[in-house]
Amino acid sequence: MMEKCVLVLLLLLATCRASSPSASQRKEPFALRISCGARENNRTRPTNTLWLKDFAYTGGIPGKVKRRSYIAPPLPTLRYFPLSVGPENCYNINRIPNGHYSVRVFFALVDPDLEPLFDISIEGTQFHSLKPGWSSLNEQSFAEALLFVTDNSASVCFHSTGHGDPSILSIEILQVDENAYHFGPQWGKGTILRTAKRLTCGTAQVAFDEDYDGSHWGGDRFWTGINTFGQSSDKPRSVETSIKQASIPPNFYPTKLYQSAIVGTDDLPDLSYSIEADPNKNYSIWLHFAEIDPSINGKGQRVFDILINGDVEFKNVDIINITGEKYAALVLNKTVAVNGRTLTITIRSVRGYAIINAIEVFEVIATEFQTSAEEVRALQSLKNALGLPLRFGWNGDPCVPQQHPWSGVDCQFDRSSGKWVIDGLGLDNQGLKGFFPTDISRLQHLQSINLSVNSIKGGIPSSIGTITGLVTLDLSYNLLNGSIPESLSQLTLLRRLNLNGNFLSGRVPAKLGGIPLHGASFNFSGNAGLCGIPGLPTCGPHLSTGSKVGIAIGVFVSFLLILGCLIIWWKRRQNILRAQKLATREAPYAKARTHFVRDVQMTRPQVPDHSRVAADNGPRLLS
Repeated sequence: MMEKCVLVLLLLLATCRASSPSASQRKEPFALRISCGARENNRTRPTNTLWLKDFAYTGGIPGKVKRRSYIAPPLPTLRYFPLSVGPENCYNINRIPNGHYSVRVFFALVDPDLEPLFDISIEGTQFHSLKPGWSSLNEQSFAEALLFVTDNSASVCFHSTGHGDPSILSIEILQVDENAYHFGPQWGKGTILRTAKRLTCGTAQVAFDEDYDGSHWGGDRFWTGINTFGQSSDKPRSVETSIKQASIPPNFYPTKLYQSAIVGTDDLPDLSYSIEADPNKNYSIWLHFAEIDPSINGKGQRVFDILINGDVEFKNVDIINITGEKYAALVLNKTVAVNGRTLTITIRSVRGYAIINAIEVFEVIATEFQTSAEEVRALQSLKNALGLPLRFGWNGDPCVPQQHPWSGVDCQFDRSSGKWVIDGLGLDNQGLKGFFPTDISRLQHLQSINLSVNSIKGGIPSSIGTITGLVTLDLSYNLLNGSIPESLSQLTLLRRLNLNGNFLSGRVPAKLGGIPLHGASFNFSGNAGLCGIPGLPTCGPHLSTGSKVGIAIGVFVSFLLILGCLIIWWKRRQNILRAQKLATREAPYAKARTHFVRDVQMTRPQVPDHSRVAADNGPRLLS
């Protein structure tokens, strides 16, 4: 019965393995490569790799490459970001399929004599800081991180530190296997793996996975070649024999990685390698082995312990015993906390000599909580409405990385939403010349707004009265006009209100004009049109809103009546003038006609009127 169960289980496993797509059966992973500063797409040799022309940047200036690392892609242009365009600049790349990605950024020099130092963040999490001398070290000419994309977009930002202008040669976003570099319980969408070191041992040749014929699902990794760890007695080994269990999911290490190694000797059978580390950080270490020494043919002939910073993490490692055969790949992973500034890996011989084929070290970085998307959109709207100078930048995430928040923005972490929110704006005396946008009310967590001593025009939006937590509102010494919104009376927590030095008019709302609470300070002075509180002119009779509407309608109707009368008078006047002109034009003709008729009558013979004669000759009565 037991044998039948095992047989069924093996059949099920075989079926699952047959049905699950291999790397060759899956479609090609998503890959996007940007040639920064380029105006046209181009391809680079020897792999004919496609680089898209520059896009998705928030600012900066295109330039020509003056000097770059020889391992960098042979691209002629870059994009650099002077401090005048803001301390934070980004590439915001959309339409990326959600998944697991390797993101790599190459740097280059726009000025061969000036090496800039700056920080890099991805999705709001800072993961790399350039160190002095990077331009002379191949493996420091780029930064690389593994992360998950969950919102179909990736934001890569560059933060000035006051040491030159960030200059970017290229950006690569390459999809990798969903489970690549799964290092344990901490692994997941809340972490980023920053590549700290990646070595292929036993060869001085530097190479990318594509040079090693690696699977594209491995992410085209860069391997620094190293022949020796600096120990005079260690020596390289290399073979051409095929390596089993190498290029398999989820990491797809290329076979060639295991065909070379560094091996100990009689004089010093142990191997040791150290790298610089940041204190109080976690590091995930991946160690690669394959038994390629022709003198080792069976179990027990090479056994060693693996120590990390002096602690034994793997004991009695026997490669052939674990893999079951010679020329087979073995990968061991351990994540450790590093307290000092050095991470040391030691292969300590138990029997035979120590051996190592490749080493990978990643810093484990917890991703930052990001700012509420609604509030980021509101700040971008505010940026446009106020005409914020370019030097502010305001690109990327306002609150993270926490080392580089936006200038003039105060942040607070909201535990209920798990997001950063904006609780303060301090943009006083910054030469702002725009207007106060109505959608500032979308910043519902604001407690303080200071936009004083600028040239902001227009009215105070009534929507500001919906920011119920507002404690300070300082809009003094601007060019604001119109009336003070009644909605400001709803701000029951308001303790400081400065509207002085503007062109506001009308009655100060009654609740605002009352005696402020103890410790509160309200200032309405310097507005010639304001009235209604002590220290300001007395207002005329107060009219309700309905009365104001009625008066407005009455004035409008009266205006229409007057306009109608004027039109009628004008038309009648035009008719009179037209008649007078006509009469003047016909007068000579009428006079001539009258003279003609009289002349004709005088030329006719005079015929006596007998009736009148008879009447005159009739009998007369005597008195």
